[in-house]
Amino acid sequence: GVKMVYGQVVIGPPGSGKTTYCNGMSQFLPLIGRKVAVINLDPANDALPYECAVNIEDLIKLSDVMIEHSLGPNGGLVYCMDYLEKNIDWLEDRLKPLLRDHYLLFDLPGQVELFFLHQNAKRVIMKLIKKLNLRLTAIHLVDSHLCSDPGKYVSALLLSLSTMLHLELPHINVLSKIDLIERYGKLAFNLDFYTDVQDLTFLQRHLDQDPRSAKYRKLTRELCQVIEDFCLVNFATLDIQDKESVGNLVKLIDKSNGYIFAGIEESAVEFSKIAVGPVDWDYYRVAAVQEKYMKEE
Repeated sequence: GVKMVYGQVVIGPPGSGKTTYCNGMSQFLPLIGRKVAVINLDPANDALPYECAVNIEDLIKLSDVMIEHSLGPNGGLVYCMDYLEKNIDWLEDRLKPLLRDHYLLFDLPGQVELFFLHQNAKRVIMKLIKKLNLRLTAIHLVDSHLCSDPGKYVSALLLSLSTMLHLELPHINVLSKIDLIERYGKLAFNLDFYTDVQDLTFLQRHLDQDPRSAKYRKLTRELCQVIEDFCLVNFATLDIQDKESVGNLVKLIDKSNGYIFAGIEESAVEFSKIAVGPVDWDYYRVAAVQEKYMKEE
């Protein structure tokens, strides 16, 4: 039969930790026996801490586009995505050699409007899925410190919901940097309240006490209603430096894109590799480099 190719499409606003995520995943997956290829489709990613199998920079450079067409960074990104869509053969040719035995990680731009106002990024992904028979899960990263601010949390939920509805892929929301969550202030509720998106009316009361949000009360109420009506949004948590945390997320992703059913034996064997040995989770080797990038993000 036709070989299925599995992978992840990594999205999330700038600063949500996408680069860190791709870096961590690309180190973790080989430990359980998967060959990983990272495909960077974010033209604004200039200094990548991870090895890229395919880089959009080789096709088009954001800085060149901005100068040549006197565009700002957002207009430039839209132009790049448009250009990528028109030159999708370039991308396909580079992906084909990887399809036989690689697990794919697509690092996408963080500009939200690329998915909502312009369909280019989505069309690129959809064309690849069709032509190359890919099974992809969207990983939507949200910085967990938003939980300490009910207003920001509600907007993160909305963002997740609209991304899910737009992308039409199996979808996992991830609260990233969970290890740093209390650094920004105490949480109003237990963490599982935020991950299960429980009763949002609680959160509303919390918001209603904030004089700044008084004029948005009705809007907030309506938005919470929308989120609850869809019943789709919940969050997995992730501490990228914690092997177990990454492993649990990978299991969830496998379930969502069917990897687990494609080779139940294989995936069982893969995960047993972590359980058995003291796997060398070499995250800290790059932590210093990472800090540098996080500051620039």
